[in-house]
Amino acid sequence: MTPGSGLQAGLKNRHLTMIAIGGVIGAGLFVGSSSGIATAGPGILVSYALVGTLVVLVMRMLGEMSAANPTSGSFSAHADRALGRWAGFSIGWLYWFFWVVVLAVEASAGAKILEGWIPAVPQWGWALIVMAVLTVTNLVSVGSYGEFEFWFAGIKVVAIGAFIAVGVLAIFGVLPGAHTDTASFSNLTSHGGFLPNGPGAVLSGVLLVVFSFMGSEIATLAAGESEDPQRAVTKSTNSIIWRIAVFYLGSILVVVSLLPWNSPAIQKDGSYVAALESLGIPHAGQIMNFIVLTSVLSCLNSGLYTASRMAFSLGERGDAPKAFARTTARGVPMTAILSSVAFGFVAVFFNYRYPDSVFLFLLNSSGAVALFVWLVICFSQLRMRRIIQRESPEKLVVRMWLYPYLTWAAAALIVFVLGYMLTDTKGASSGRTTVLLSLGVAAVVLVVAVVKQTVESRRARTTQAVETDRPAEKVTTG
Repeated sequence: MTPGSGLQAGLKNRHLTMIAIGGVIGAGLFVGSSSGIATAGPGILVSYALVGTLVVLVMRMLGEMSAANPTSGSFSAHADRALGRWAGFSIGWLYWFFWVVVLAVEASAGAKILEGWIPAVPQWGWALIVMAVLTVTNLVSVGSYGEFEFWFAGIKVVAIGAFIAVGVLAIFGVLPGAHTDTASFSNLTSHGGFLPNGPGAVLSGVLLVVFSFMGSEIATLAAGESEDPQRAVTKSTNSIIWRIAVFYLGSILVVVSLLPWNSPAIQKDGSYVAALESLGIPHAGQIMNFIVLTSVLSCLNSGLYTASRMAFSLGERGDAPKAFARTTARGVPMTAILSSVAFGFVAVFFNYRYPDSVFLFLLNSSGAVALFVWLVICFSQLRMRRIIQRESPEKLVVRMWLYPYLTWAAAALIVFVLGYMLTDTKGASSGRTTVLLSLGVAAVVLVVAVVKQTVESRRARTTQAVETDRPAEKVTTG
């Protein structure tokens, strides 16, 4: 294949399978769940179930569109076709912005763990090393990315599976050699009830857990570079229910059953570390640090891949510099990768130099993008279903359930969550701040999209008018 000829099908089925399974397990599950437990108590299970149901519905919609038309642009390309160029441009660039900020967040989180192990290298040095290594991985080939992600995701999956298995044995009192005095399903109700802070805390819990689900859509972007895109998307879409049920609901159920929800250890050490230590498992903190580091590296690896493929798709559609759409002989969009990681390096600098101003702004202004993406997927699917049915109904191998009613219900729930976030005014990263800043950035991108589309339309009309007048000019001068 010659340079510039496009992406290659370098991802094997086993890569896509593990990307799909592991993509739903973010570092936020390990790190952020303790805050949700403190807010909602055992009722955090309802919060995870609500968000998990929403994700299942959104991924079903995305699966329907992507199975019919697999593309590296995924929902951005679908929005382009279903809603208009302005929609594909806007959500594509917002999604790219979200992931390049995530690069800095994950690199910094990984660097903090690595510095604890090898303090001779400063934290910022580890952040640069981690990003540089994974940049090289992505530049080699898409197969290289897939292989790294296969093992990163594999470690996460095995770790969660082992945690659940050990936890269930402890809860039933059959784990040999473990301290199981506090382990019991009675912990779900015996410390102030299942909803100790009231039903409203479930909604507050939703705000805390919703962003840990971002990444479920990565498999649909990667499917465009797989051996059998339609099969990969279909398999990923059909398995999303059990993945969320096992990895999120299953593991959190184990945590709040092993320990009382208000145990000081959960807030001090983190929910998973506290759960392991309650069983007397030695070196639980270091074990969990290794798992979190793996999750961080997985998220960083996939974030760079995802941002670069979105940039590539935008370049292909003329919504980004054409250089973004050029590929190497190995089918790697080098310019798109380097441009994405360059912004990531800048964000890392801001995190260490201006953490409470510039970087906080970047975090807040990208924080609600996940919800914007899901909302666009809903509206795109409403129109795309009609387009597919009219043009090529045989491609509807994955169908959204109870169309269009569940689609509208999912959209309404997303709007409700965004509205509820506006009532959260606590702290510099409150829900209201996140929504308002994210809406501000979205408005700027949307204005650019509309202006760009208007200019292109006028240019096209002018060109058409000139070409229409040319024959008449020739007749006159003849």
